Amino acid sequence: MGVTADQLAVLYDSDCGFCKWGLDKILAWDRNRRLRPVAIQSEEGQRLLAVIAPERRLESWHLVAGGEVQSAGAAAPDLFAALPGGRPLAALLRAFPRLTERAYRWVAGHRDLLARLLRIDASCGLRR
Repeated sequence: MGVTADQLAVLYDSDCGFCKWGLDKILAWDRNRRLRPVAIQSEEGQRLLAVIAPERRLESWHLVAGGEVQSAGAAAPDLFAALPGGRPLAALLRAFPRLTERAYRWVAGHRDLLARLLRIDASCGLRR
């Protein structure tokens, strides 16, 4: 099953409990089902990320829309713009791209600590 024209593929690390937990929260917000989760490690994930060197694919999450790949903090504005009521947050993230990227890199760099603090189970599943 591929991503439809009105959907965005959200590529995540299926081995990361914190990543799955965070994506689960985003999918709960996605009442219109605009997002489709795709594991980076899956065959489809590898195909969608063909423009990114294989050794770099797990460095961040990715958003794919219309064949265009965005990664890390740069992908956040379009992700939130696709969610109900998310446009103000998307505009804020878009207005401060360097801060958005730095915040993403901080969270990504501390995801093990955050998972422990939030008591996130590494085997956390996704809603879809």
